[in-house]
This record gives sequence, C-alpha cells and structure tokens, in this order.
Amino acid sequence: MQEKHRISTHRLCMDAMLAALCAVLGYVSLDLGNMKITFESLPILLGALMFGPLDGLAAGAMGTLIYQLLRYGVSVTTLLWILPYALAGLAAGWYAKRRGFALRGTETLVLVMACELLITLLNTGVMYVDSKIYGYYSFVYIFGSLAMRLVLCLAKGAAFGAVLPRLVRSLQALRRRAAV
Repeated sequence: MQEKHRISTHRLCMDAMLAALCAVLGYVSLDLGNMKITFESLPILLGALMFGPLDGLAAGAMGTLIYQLLRYGVSVTTLLWILPYALAGLAAGWYAKRRGFALRGTETLVLVMACELLITLLNTGVMYVDSKIYGYYSFVYIFGSLAMRLVLCLAKGAAFGAVLPRLVRSLQALRRRAAV
C-alpha cells in the first residue's frame, strides 16, 4: 500500500512540475497576434508519453489554465483555449499506454506531429469562436496565416518528435534508478 501511495505522489509531483513548465513556456512564447510560437506542448507530450492519458490531460489542462489566467484572466472562452492542449495530452497518453509505453522513434514522431496538428487546428477553431464572441472576426485574421501556422506546427512536431524518444528513455532510466 505504501509503495502505491509513493508512486501516486511521485506522479502527482511530476504532473505538477510538467504543468508549471507548460505554463512558463506558454507565458514566454512569441505572440504575433494570430500566430504564437511556443514550446508549451513539450512538457504535456512528455508527461503523456511517460505516464499516460490522465497525466497528459492533467499537465495540459492545468498548465494551460495557469498560463491563460496569468496572461489573459478569466473570459468566456478560457476553457476553450485549454481544450486543444488537454486533448493532445489525452490522445498522446492514450496511444502511448495502448502501445505499452514502448513507442519506436518513428511512431513517436508521427504521434507528436499529429498532436501538434490537432493543437493547431483546434486553436484555429477556438480563435474563430473567440473572434465571433468578442467581435474581432476577420477571415484573413483567422485563416490567412493558417498555412504558415501548419508549417510551424509540423516543424515543431518534427523537432519534438526527434527529441522526445531519447528524453523519455533517459527520464525513465533515472526513475528506475531512483526507485532502487
């Protein structure tokens, strides 16, 4: 019973650290209006690939919530802005768990690129809803930079997908050594 409690506490602490890192990376992003260059999905994907869907969901939802509250405060669409990152963490964690957390390099690359694509497309949808609610809708503003945003998301996905397999293996090895 004590061992199970220790593991749960360890995972809770890891989720909290990943959520905090997500919030910081979101906060220090380069915001260009309708395009944001950020690395906030990296800790979300890391948590999902190491621990599973609920941890990816928790890191994504809490990290993005903290970032949203710090940067923009509470609004009608706050929860919508959290959704893309939370769902990406959930999807990546679900797939990793389904595969027994033993993803090959190319498999991780494709998964991460798909999650980055999911985030970008959902963020575009949220931007559309937000613009309609707050009256700043412009087709060019919402969809004019979509091609560039898709290229950026695929580049980020490729970079993250190249780094994450080695990072996950290293952290899992550290975790195993610490448990001994």
